[in-house]
Amino acid sequence: MTDATLNIHTAAPRRASPALRLLRKHYTLMLGGLILLVVVVAALGAPWIATHDPQAINPIARMKAPSGEHLFGTDALGRDTFSRAVWGARVSLMTGASVALLATLLGVALGLLAGFVRWTDGPIMRVMDGLMAIPGILLAIALMALTKASLTTVIVAITVPEIPRMVRLVRALALSLRERLYVEAAHALGTPLRTILRRHVLPNILAPLLVQATFIAASAVLAEAALSFLGVGVPPQVPSWGNMISEGRNLIAIVFYPIVFPGVLLGLTVLAINLLGDGLRDALDPHVARQL
Repeated sequence: MTDATLNIHTAAPRRASPALRLLRKHYTLMLGGLILLVVVVAALGAPWIATHDPQAINPIARMKAPSGEHLFGTDALGRDTFSRAVWGARVSLMTGASVALLATLLGVALGLLAGFVRWTDGPIMRVMDGLMAIPGILLAIALMALTKASLTTVIVAITVPEIPRMVRLVRALALSLRERLYVEAAHALGTPLRTILRRHVLPNILAPLLVQATFIAASAVLAEAALSFLGVGVPPQVPSWGNMISEGRNLIAIVFYPIVFPGVLLGLTVLAINLLGDGLRDALDPHVARQL
């Protein structure tokens, strides 16, 4: 028997990569990631994917049915619904990502401060309790009423109600970690607090933070659509899914194209983000990870 034959019979079976096994195990992670990837690609490629100017008014083409020229039909002003929906994805994704990032950064800073600097715990948490006592959408509407309508102010108005959720999560994790032996040992050795937070605390709270950030992003996408639907979000001329649904609600008895397509895209995007968050939660759970 030749050496080549021996190598064929004795070679161990090739195992799939950890990333591939992870996707096979958590199909929700793969499904949510694929849907979200399609939406992100469409948003980034809006200048090339859109077939018309999203703000171009054409009275002759008012309320046209879907066709080869207008894939999703047209609205009451003759604007191409497909092009407006593609550009609207940018507004929703920008809002979701920005709110999740800002809420996470501020929530981590305030939560760690409340968890490790004991005298700041009371004041910080009382402020957070006060913010949580006000419904998020009402607080966002109040903040928008005090400022000029723009995407930046929408992001700020949605971020403020989301901060307490992240602060409470980080504070709870910090209170648990500060009693661990390795943290107490680091304190006893005179390790600076910033070093303890960087080396021992942040790596251990990264997984729940990532999962919570995905849920905040999904909530922010819905909040932006709600504010625009109520007329207090981004300016009406800006193509966003909330504005499109608001403009088409009075025409729903005549044509459904201007309202159904952006509504479906909004639902799919929020579903994809939630599926991604659920998949990350299962994938990052140590009890599930040991079974992979």
